[in-house]
Amino acid sequence: MAELEHVKGLKELSEALKMLPDRIARNALRGAVSAAAAVVRKEARERAPVSTGPLKPGDPAPGTLKRAIFQKQIPELSSLLSQTFYVGVRHGKRYRVRGKKGNRSQDAYYWRWVEFGTSRMSARPFLRPAFEAQKQAAVQALADYLATRIREEVTKLPGSKR
Repeated sequence: MAELEHVKGLKELSEALKMLPDRIARNALRGAVSAAAAVVRKEARERAPVSTGPLKPGDPAPGTLKRAIFQKQIPELSSLLSQTFYVGVRHGKRYRVRGKKGNRSQDAYYWRWVEFGTSRMSARPFLRPAFEAQKQAAVQALADYLATRIREEVTKLPGSKR
């Protein structure tokens, strides 16, 4: 079990995860990747522009784009040694009448226009710059979470020193 306490790279991480029971390894990795995705999601929300001008009928409420940014695990692409999370923007009919506070829409159907621009509007990217700005912090959040979680799980295993 001493090998689990000194994980320094991806190869060592993979070996350490293989030494843990499958359920614990999968859950630890899922939590770590979720922590990394949360760093990027938070930065994207901070960078998302908010409308400050007058609203026309049918325009989304200010802050809809920020509220629509989410993270989600993709189980079909995840396994014991690989977890996939997606940071994206909610859009589409099913989000028009959903919201945490009353009936505030989370349908940011226009997010692509903001991110990539149009022939009439210059791009105001927020997702790509958020990832670029926080990718090192996301990797660090992943490493910190795994270091803590693996250490906790090793102490719980039978035959380990407590």
